[in-house]
Amino acid sequence: MTEAQGGLRGWFAERKGVWSRLRFTSLRLRLVVVFGLVALTAAVSASGIAYWLNREAVLTRTQDAVLRDFQQEMQNRAGALPETPTQDELQQAAGQMANSSQRFSVLLVSADANGKAVYGNSGGLDGFTLQDVPGSLREAVNEKQKVDSANKSAFHLYWQRIVDHDTPYLVAGTKVIGGGPTGYMLKSLEPEEKDLNSLAWSLGIATGLALIGSALLAQAAATTVLKPVHRLGVAARRLGEGKLDTRLRVSGTDELADLSRTFNYAAEALEKRVDDMASRDEASRRFVADMSHELRTPLTAITAVTEILEEELEAESGSMDPMIEPAVRLVVSETRRLNDLVENLMEVTRFDAGTARLVLDDVDVADQITACMDARAWLDAVDLDAERGIHARLDPRRLDVILANLVGNALKHGGSPVRLRVGGAADEVVIEVRDHGPGIPEDVLPHVFDRFYKASASRPRSEGSGLGLSIALENAHIHGGEITAANSPEGGAVFTLRLPRDVSDLVDEADDKGRKGKGDA
Repeated sequence: MTEAQGGLRGWFAERKGVWSRLRFTSLRLRLVVVFGLVALTAAVSASGIAYWLNREAVLTRTQDAVLRDFQQEMQNRAGALPETPTQDELQQAAGQMANSSQRFSVLLVSADANGKAVYGNSGGLDGFTLQDVPGSLREAVNEKQKVDSANKSAFHLYWQRIVDHDTPYLVAGTKVIGGGPTGYMLKSLEPEEKDLNSLAWSLGIATGLALIGSALLAQAAATTVLKPVHRLGVAARRLGEGKLDTRLRVSGTDELADLSRTFNYAAEALEKRVDDMASRDEASRRFVADMSHELRTPLTAITAVTEILEEELEAESGSMDPMIEPAVRLVVSETRRLNDLVENLMEVTRFDAGTARLVLDDVDVADQITACMDARAWLDAVDLDAERGIHARLDPRRLDVILANLVGNALKHGGSPVRLRVGGAADEVVIEVRDHGPGIPEDVLPHVFDRFYKASASRPRSEGSGLGLSIALENAHIHGGEITAANSPEGGAVFTLRLPRDVSDLVDEADDKGRKGKGDA
């Protein structure tokens, strides 16, 4: 990969990280969006109101000035014309009116001595004409009103805003009070429109700046608010990883500071509770280990005595009193059971303490299974389907313990025949032990690997201790494997053992952890 490709990939990875932090489910993005929407709504509302007020003020001011000037010119110029003016007189008066301070176009309409309509405008033949005046405005201007105490004049000034070729205009018309020509005025509002457009652009830019400012403010506020939340999340993850000494730095008196204090209180209480539980658990393990160790010495002596008694029972001389023979057999059986229980307890203690270690060797799985069955005289009771040539690197002694527990459990509690099949893939070995008994009750299945669990509470003194399957599972776990229990559709229980072909990496990792633990200590 070239340096340019690597840089491009890094840029995309950085952008992807930014977008992942700003996903819509992010509280930071939601805060920014809410701030932005509020600011946008406020800015648009304020800008709209300001634009509307300024528009009305500008147009009203211009309109009032133009209408006032037009009305005054009508009285001064048009009012001075004769009752039947000529076209030249109308043209001259219109030109004089158009030269006022407001600079609007003027059209004067009157009738000559013959009653013919005469027009005069300020722009010549191509100037302001009667067709440029809306018909409704002309009708309103020419309509004679009733004169009374409330209405002093028969004719009034009327105005209207129009748009012609995208240019706004103000059109007004009136008659001369006391008689005279009718006058119309046309004033372009284009300068005012440009001013209003500039104002609209200014308000739009101000709205955009307000939106950007609100986004920056929201980002700053979100950072201020979410930084303690982020620290709380990191602390919670560390706490979940087992680092119970994690605490938050508390500053301030707000709700987030109270949340940090509450977290510290909870973490402190949890650490104390876990320490107490660990101390009690350690004391319990130490007690079991010490008890098991102390029991081994008297058990060794008792076992030696029971072996002698067992030899006497098997002797053909018949020296054993028939009255005490059942008691002796019970002592021998219970001594063996107690010896197995002590050994199992010591094994469980090693697992709990984390001191159990693997002693690896390259073995042929089929040979190992055959040796396990032969050592316990189970070859005739178990149907083996184990093809030679399946090799694995594992702990032979622990595999023997697993197989002995699984097969022994099937022989004791299942039904014949018991079948053991070996299979697997390139990276694992699968050993399946199946019996043809009644199977495992559904309510028992979740507990078959629990310590001291027995399916029948009415038989607490069964031959097993309730530790065999749990020890088998622990031995599978230390190999990085698993054991599952299920019922076969054809009947009977099926225990499936899965082990990796090579567990050397697990041993190296365990050794590294052990060395690190010693170094930390």
